[in-house]
Amino acid sequence: MAVPNPPIEMFPKNTPFPPTFDDVKQEREFLKKKLTGAFRIFGKFGFSEGVAGHITVRDPEHKDYFWVNPFGLSFNLIRPEDLLLVTHEGEVVEGNLPLNKAAFAIHSRIHAARPDVIAAAHAHSIYGKTFSTLGTLLAPITQDACAFYKDHVVFDDYSGIVNELEEGDRIAKALGDSKAAILQNHGLITVGNTIDEAAWWFITMERSCQAELLARQTGGKLIEIDHETAMRTRAELGFPLAGYFQFQPMWQDISASLEFIKV
Repeated sequence: MAVPNPPIEMFPKNTPFPPTFDDVKQEREFLKKKLTGAFRIFGKFGFSEGVAGHITVRDPEHKDYFWVNPFGLSFNLIRPEDLLLVTHEGEVVEGNLPLNKAAFAIHSRIHAARPDVIAAAHAHSIYGKTFSTLGTLLAPITQDACAFYKDHVVFDDYSGIVNELEEGDRIAKALGDSKAAILQNHGLITVGNTIDEAAWWFITMERSCQAELLARQTGGKLIEIDHETAMRTRAELGFPLAGYFQFQPMWQDISASLEFIKV
């Protein structure tokens, strides 16, 4: 169940909100730089697994096109000019490098099914894919995990590498209006209204998987946060602008280290 943003008047004075643009070309260049930065951050976290993993952002002008990383290029080396612009039919409109077939099959179907989704992130991160073998939702055992309480799903229909649009459709259907899905025996996928939000949900979901796996290893009883408290905590942590804000310190760090993505 999607969590709405609180009314704007509830935010502190001078709170920085996502930028808006009058010029679509300027917005596109901003998004490509932001997407590049998100890949660099994923690379620093070690979320890459060979050629697996992708983050996409919907083009601001052509709503049925999205930008995605090319197949086989390191997260740590991606530059804005390396990104591919792809239609929902799989045509590469811009870019010369190869397209990851699984990235297209998954992300094109999610973007098509969810007009509200601007960005989506998927990777084979170690704790996410380990947790996915349990076939269960994250338990509300920490404050951070509460951001996903009643707002993520398990897709339990793994049938191999996602090469067909039909499986992408099944993933999109299972995701529904949630912010995240645990793809059983596969990994995590998160979505958002901004690149920042989608990336942050992935990062904090990966860490929440790690925390629960560590807690389970103790052999002790997991103390879950009660439903009412978990829902209240989700309302304070799990809305789109919260995801955007949480990502900003990481964006500041990567922007300072990479001159070409400063915006």
